[in-house]
Amino acid sequence: MTPTLPFAPPFAAPSDAPVGVFDSGVGGLSVLRHIRAQLPNEHLMYFADSAYAPYGAQTEAVLTERSLAIAAFLVARGAKALVVACNTATIAGIKAVRARYPQLPVVGVEPGLKPGAAASRNGKVAVLATASALRGEKLLSLREQVSAATGASFHLQPCVGLADQIDKGELDTPATRALLERYIAPLIAEGVDTLVLGCTHYPFVLDGIQAVVRAHTAAPVSVLDTGEAVARQLSRLLEAAGLRRVGGEPGSLVGYTSAAAQSLSGPFAGLLGLTPPVQAVSV
Repeated sequence: MTPTLPFAPPFAAPSDAPVGVFDSGVGGLSVLRHIRAQLPNEHLMYFADSAYAPYGAQTEAVLTERSLAIAAFLVARGAKALVVACNTATIAGIKAVRARYPQLPVVGVEPGLKPGAAASRNGKVAVLATASALRGEKLLSLREQVSAATGASFHLQPCVGLADQIDKGELDTPATRALLERYIAPLIAEGVDTLVLGCTHYPFVLDGIQAVVRAHTAAPVSVLDTGEAVARQLSRLLEAAGLRRVGGEPGSLVGYTSAAAQSLSGPFAGLLGLTPPVQAVSV
């Protein structure tokens, strides 16, 4: 039985409870589409914290506070699992979320340094991400570990302003193309053969990224999106906890945003071709 929206407990069975997904804005929709593809029967809640975007400009303390506040909002609506669909929030806040809800499956998004090293032919890998994400101790420690184990060198490229352009729906404008050129062309000139998308917003400008690559080299350059791996991990955790919803009607979807409802309903339609109910809330 499909729960009445917005979601609220009790549910007919624990597996009928929804999965909560959140991001600073619309970037997490790139993860949401992988979750919907792999887990079509799951009920989903998506929270866009657009009033506080871009997360890349926030301090770690603020990001931890926002992550905990949004997690509490989603848990209060019955979330059986959480997906932190934002690299920056994962690095800053997921540890606190897991500590607050130790029994809840919580999946984060992190730059795919290990897959990047495995995909690279010459060992030169670039990570495109927000400045905050690239300053995170966890990422820097992982870079050292993977470099030591594989010999790969990682170029950490902060893409200031790019997530903001995507949140505004400017996927293929002169300003967005100029940012992509500024950030990616020097990496190609240095011989990088693998680009890791270290922000969930960036898959939505994949065409633009590939256009810059083609303009500067005829050699193959791999571009890695970790959204599919996040969906697989969510599936594994739900299965292990006996929480996966199978059979019945396809899962439903509801959106929440800390900004105006149109700031999320527009991207739902434009990026995913979906028209779920969207509610503006104060969290």
